[in-house]
Amino acid sequence: MADQRAQLTWTDDQIPVSDRFDDPYYSLHNGLEETRHVFLAGNDLPVRFAPGFHIAELGFGTGLNMLTVWSEWERSGQTSPLYFSSFEAFPMASADMRRALAGFPELQPWSDRFLTHWDGHKCQLETLQLEVIQGDARATLPAWTGMADAWFLDGFSPAKNPELWGAELMQDVAQHTAPGGTAATYTAAGFVRRGLQEAGFQVTRTSGFGHKRHMTRAVKL
Repeated sequence: MADQRAQLTWTDDQIPVSDRFDDPYYSLHNGLEETRHVFLAGNDLPVRFAPGFHIAELGFGTGLNMLTVWSEWERSGQTSPLYFSSFEAFPMASADMRRALAGFPELQPWSDRFLTHWDGHKCQLETLQLEVIQGDARATLPAWTGMADAWFLDGFSPAKNPELWGAELMQDVAQHTAPGGTAATYTAAGFVRRGLQEAGFQVTRTSGFGHKRHMTRAVKL
């Protein structure tokens, strides 16, 4: 349900863990560097940035991925808006977002602006056009009319949240990916890679972040 909120437990290091999926929202090792390795480098960003660039994401969580890429967007000299669409079934309360993002002081200039203008669904700024589409992505993504240049596939662990990694949903991801578009994810689970291949992506297994040996990169053929 779209109105269901994330239920959290916090580690001693103030990292949020989902009670529903028993999984942390980002790496216990270094969430910011994980995002840079998996989602930015995994999608060849910021090299591919161009006006009108559109990123889509499965699993908005704390907003860390969005803030990381938005900060790089501005640092690269882009002045037009980055378009960012995220699909989230269990949105996190703003107060919890603020608490989690406090652990990343490097991003504070962006997190402060985001949280000031965030209404729970959208954040519209000169260099950011963000929409978080609430509900089960298996229902909301097929109805989406957008096309992404890059995908951040960041649901909870496939072993704990298999609904966000199924073959049908990967088909929907492919149908909403621009020609030559990309996708990246921290997981190298075989069924996820096969689902992406069957959906029309060229899939590569590459070095993962931290304790994860491998991750997945994909290019829409």
